[in-house]
Amino acid sequence: MSDGASFTLGRLADALGASLVGDAGRVVTGVAPLETAGPDQVSFLTDRKYLKQAEASRAAAVLVPRDVAELPAALLQVDHPQQALIRLLELFHPEPAVQPGVHPSAAVAESARIHRAASVGALAVVEEGAVIGPRSRVGALSFVGARAVLGEDVRLHPRVVIQDGVRVGNRVIIHSGAVLGADGFAYAFDGRAHRKIPQVGGLRIEDDVEIGANSAIDRATLGETVVRRGTKIDNLVQVGHNCDVGEDVILVSQVGIAGSCRIGNRAVLAGQVGVADHVTIGAGAILTAKSGVPNDVPAGEVWSGIPSRPTGETKRIWAGESQLPELIKRVRALERRVRELEERRA
Repeated sequence: MSDGASFTLGRLADALGASLVGDAGRVVTGVAPLETAGPDQVSFLTDRKYLKQAEASRAAAVLVPRDVAELPAALLQVDHPQQALIRLLELFHPEPAVQPGVHPSAAVAESARIHRAASVGALAVVEEGAVIGPRSRVGALSFVGARAVLGEDVRLHPRVVIQDGVRVGNRVIIHSGAVLGADGFAYAFDGRAHRKIPQVGGLRIEDDVEIGANSAIDRATLGETVVRRGTKIDNLVQVGHNCDVGEDVILVSQVGIAGSCRIGNRAVLAGQVGVADHVTIGAGAILTAKSGVPNDVPAGEVWSGIPSRPTGETKRIWAGESQLPELIKRVRALERRVRELEERRA
């Protein structure tokens, strides 16, 4: 569904830097997948393995790589289809402009500083000494704690919690249900009970980070937990206290990172990866889904399994495991044969 925008294919080609094969005057009103696109919509082919679907599509035009030359629809040929698709979606679904102001039902402390170009939604709470920068949006029912700082162009979707003293950079997106700056999980057993270790450190989120729904990033015991520039965090991710998550890291859904870990720049942790405390993941490392990581992972390597090992080694172990039932049969047969030979000697 588009936001009411319409473009001629000629205008789209200019905006995307595309070569147009087709009628420049034809008007399109939206973007849709190959399977569902209609004759007034643009679709996209970012991988040649979907070429048959593109040939069968009813789309008016298809965004394609430069080397795709023949389809029933008009073609918008580009060098980088994935990047062009991002721009195409932005054209048809532009981000709504911030509507500055504080909703009458919001509770805002007198000492809070809210930029005149910022927005605070219904029933939101902004506590003492908090700072909200220009064009930032605090969604309905969100909470911004005392002395917390939101930079420019930050977007808090509804029901986000930013605890006291948390610092959020510019152009950060935080989705509903996320909690930033809760206490780290830290206790010491004194022989009778688990005593809570006070969590008095901070949390800093750098520029251009996105944090998914219902994710949690804990404040430090002392010092700072840090999520660095450009990192993208999926829904339902836990980052423990005193972690340092590098730049352009990808954390996929249900990743859990225990306290005091170091995640190198551009590392990728796939779904349900679990990382033990005080582990370092090297820059550019990849941990495949469900990896359990008790030890450091070198930079640039791909590891898998529980416990995680280099993926080649893990695959050999998995291959060996698949042979275990037959190997057990053979061992038992050999044991019977040995017993028979021993009985004959006796």
